[in-house]
Amino acid sequence: MSMSHLYGTDGEDGVEMENFEVSDWDLQNEFNPHRQRHRQTKEEATYGVWAERDSDEERPSFGGKRSRDYSAPVNFISAGLKKSAAEDVSDEDSDEDEKPIKQEEIPKEFVPKKLKTGGNFKPSQKGFVGGTKSFMDFGSWERHTKGIGQKLLQKMGYVPGKGLGKNAQGIINPIEAKQRKGKGAVGAYGSERTSQSLQDFPVVDSEEEAEEEFQKELSQWRKDPNGGKKKPKYSYKTVEELKAKGRINKQLSTPQKELSQVKVIDMTGREQKVYYSYSQISHKHNIPDDNPQQLLGKDSKPQGFALPELEHNLQLLIDITEQEIIQSDRQLQYERDMVVNLTHEIQKMSEILSHEETAISNLSKVLDMVEECERRMQPSCENPLTLDECAKIFETLQDKYYEEYRMSDRVDLAVAIVYPLMKDYFKNWDPLKDCTYGTEIIAKWKSLLENDQLLSHGGQDLSTDAFHRLMWEVWMPYVRNVVAQWQPRNCGSMVDFLDSWVHVIPVWILDNILDQLIFPKLQKEVENWNPLTDTVPIHSWIHPWLPLMQARLEPLYSPIRNKLANALQKWHPSDSSAKLILQPWKDVFTPGSWEAFMVKNIVPKLGMCLNELIINPHQQHMDAFYWVIDWEGMISVSSLVGLLEKHFFPKWLQVLCSWLSNSPNYEEITKWYLGWKSMFSDQVLAHPSIKDKFNEALDIMNRAVSSSVGGYMQPGARENIAYLTHTERRKDFQYEAMQERREAENMAQRGIGMAASSVPMNFKDLIQTKAEEHNIVFMPVIGKRHEGKQLYTFGRIVIYIDRGVVFVQGEKTWVPTSLQSLIDMAK
Repeated sequence: MSMSHLYGTDGEDGVEMENFEVSDWDLQNEFNPHRQRHRQTKEEATYGVWAERDSDEERPSFGGKRSRDYSAPVNFISAGLKKSAAEDVSDEDSDEDEKPIKQEEIPKEFVPKKLKTGGNFKPSQKGFVGGTKSFMDFGSWERHTKGIGQKLLQKMGYVPGKGLGKNAQGIINPIEAKQRKGKGAVGAYGSERTSQSLQDFPVVDSEEEAEEEFQKELSQWRKDPNGGKKKPKYSYKTVEELKAKGRINKQLSTPQKELSQVKVIDMTGREQKVYYSYSQISHKHNIPDDNPQQLLGKDSKPQGFALPELEHNLQLLIDITEQEIIQSDRQLQYERDMVVNLTHEIQKMSEILSHEETAISNLSKVLDMVEECERRMQPSCENPLTLDECAKIFETLQDKYYEEYRMSDRVDLAVAIVYPLMKDYFKNWDPLKDCTYGTEIIAKWKSLLENDQLLSHGGQDLSTDAFHRLMWEVWMPYVRNVVAQWQPRNCGSMVDFLDSWVHVIPVWILDNILDQLIFPKLQKEVENWNPLTDTVPIHSWIHPWLPLMQARLEPLYSPIRNKLANALQKWHPSDSSAKLILQPWKDVFTPGSWEAFMVKNIVPKLGMCLNELIINPHQQHMDAFYWVIDWEGMISVSSLVGLLEKHFFPKWLQVLCSWLSNSPNYEEITKWYLGWKSMFSDQVLAHPSIKDKFNEALDIMNRAVSSSVGGYMQPGARENIAYLTHTERRKDFQYEAMQERREAENMAQRGIGMAASSVPMNFKDLIQTKAEEHNIVFMPVIGKRHEGKQLYTFGRIVIYIDRGVVFVQGEKTWVPTSLQSLIDMAK
């Protein structure tokens, strides 16, 4: 290894010498007053320029060493192959420029000069002389110190007599020194390795190895001119492999968008390259079997053909060709898919074409039939078209050409062909005389012309349904003319006519007839009706309309009740014609309105009649009593019982008491009692108030029999009265049991009937049914609730229903009660 960078070389004999001239650094710092003053240490005084210096600001010397940092931790290195001086030089120079340094670029102060030696200059004999020291003398100087070095080594795992390192791979003996023969540089006189170094590092240290290592490092940066690089082995791909690669790349060509914007620095090659996406790495030029260049040997021949640009261009052409093959394969696959798709489209279009041809053929046949109908409808035609023949033609259209018939505009077709025939068919028709005329033919045309998409009972849409338009424009004018001339009191013919056509004509047309034609006529006739002068009862020409009109007649009921009430102002119960007039209206009026009408107009008259009744056991006139009892089915039981309690039983009991106080004949009293009781029906006798009155009469008779102790007593009277009382009480119990049994049977039959008809009935419906049976108003209270439950009025009582239990409003709280108790309280 040459030391020419530290020592100059004389040009004559090549002897190296040290340069002690004053340099520029010395001149600059000489005139610097702030420069650091340096005091010479003992080591500098002993070793001179070879002494170690700690400061970097001191004057650089050729023999100076870098200062050591003894505070740093101790690091052990494993023993191995130590690089030679030539390898060290090549490693240090590997990063420098490859161009050789010209002689002109070297500073003058570093130009080597001839070293002049004097006679009294002798090499120093101090230091180690060649030879080895024994291991026992290693570290013997620590006997004069505290032995800190040996202690530190032992703490770190060092064992005396073994090498350093984790596996004790270090050298055991210290490095030996070998004296150089002359004054030349290191290696000037051959190898200076000792036997110990050869034993520890058995590697040949030669200039050839250094040169070979240098050339090896140099080959990493330069092309080998001798062609030492092996010829690359190219791998060939088939078209199928390229297609498969293209399919895989196509599947992987839609990755995450964030990866396509990542900056990538590629340091795998000789130069640093920057890519802006991972996809650019896949396009990087790679040559198969691209191994590092081989080391250049001395006998290696220069490469005869080295054109990297041409190789690069060829590789680009290969890549472009591969991409074209892949693109062509994709285009071919696309074209094949298009062929399959077009094949399916052709099949589909052929089916559509055949369907269209069939439709055209059918439409042409339909058109021929329609033209034939139009031709036969001309006035000059010998064979005119009839309504039945036209219906058959439409039936043929519907059966054979159903789709075309449904898609065609049947409204215009019917207007052009059917309407003239229909008008001619009904021109001499009188609905009131022949009510069923034309029903069959109209029913047939209904099935032919009515639109299935529209409900036949829907709203009037004349533009989309031919049958509705036919009935409205052809059939309806005849009906208007007939109704305009019709007399409401002659209702039988009109009711029969509408009953015959109710299932044929659309519902909205029927509603129009009833609301716009029939009802105004009836309303006007009711206004002109006088119950005192008209000999025909009003129910005879109003009630036949109930099945057809139902709730539409509600507005007529109020004026009818007013007229009847005015007629009853001067009525007397002895006139039975009032009952004949009112009885048909009982089931027509609502229960509430009927009861109110009877209470206002009939019950007061009956009360006056009972007041006029005179009870005389010896000569009794029963006409007034019969007049009242005859209204039992017309007025409610509660109203009748109220009349009896107020106008009959007080006089009856008074007559009984006066009779018993005059030594009566108890047999006659018993017959009289039983006779009056037989005048009442079972329903009236079952009422608790009537029972109480007759029981009161029995109690009076029993007290009269038991109180006459001193006076004359008819033999057997007491026993007869007691027997009568017992018999009557037992009949009452039997009748109550029979009534309960009947009610249970009726409820069971009603439940079976409801189960059979699948109509559910809840507790609210049961209460409503009971209220209707007893003529009690049951209705909800609007906007009133208790704990979320709807409140109802049952008569005058406020109730609510919760889980099948009726709660009645008490003074402070709501009290649960039974249904029968609720009915009794309401009465």
